[in-house]
Amino acid sequence: MKHVAVVLSGCGVYDGAEIYESVLTLLALERAGAKVTCVAPDIAQKHVIDHRTGQEMVDSDRNVLTEAARISRGEIEPLDDLKLETFDAVIFVGGFGAAKNLSSYAFDGMNYDVDAGVIDLIQAAHSGKKSLGFICISPVLAARALGDKGVRLTIGNDPDTAAALEAKGAKHIECAVSDAVTDSQNRVVSTPGYMLAKSITEAEAGINTLVAEVLKLA
Repeated sequence: MKHVAVVLSGCGVYDGAEIYESVLTLLALERAGAKVTCVAPDIAQKHVIDHRTGQEMVDSDRNVLTEAARISRGEIEPLDDLKLETFDAVIFVGGFGAAKNLSSYAFDGMNYDVDAGVIDLIQAAHSGKKSLGFICISPVLAARALGDKGVRLTIGNDPDTAAALEAKGAKHIECAVSDAVTDSQNRVVSTPGYMLAKSITEAEAGINTLVAEVLKLA
């Protein structure tokens, strides 16, 4: 049985982990017979968004780990406590949390950086020959951590985001929403998710493909 860590970045598309992508990932892993542990960094959210209005809630403070626990039904571990040697693979879910809480891409664009703990996790997993999956916008994390390896990634076809990935040394590959890009040499799989998806079923197709490829490489 493969053991997979699913990294969440809060709860909600505009300031945390994309909920549909998270649930689809967990469902695909369970159907495949994998053991899953959800993890998230124990840090403050950069800001909080009212998902009904899209407005920032300026007086609200929330914790990424606490919010991510909503998706995992309370079963979650702090990212800093992750014992990577017990896992076969790591999958990062998308949503603006990956671009705001795990990195600064949403604020700094081309000049973004990534949380040091996230970089360490990705690089350690790569060095340990674990397989890695990145959904939606989360390939920006892989580009920063593995750009020097010439990692092949996709975010779909958005030219600005693709350029940001390539500025970090990654090679961007255009990809349909129902598919995934597999870099077998680096054991990295990515899929566009809601960078392109117009419905939950469109997102599901690509995520199912990603999960299958990640487990194959694990």
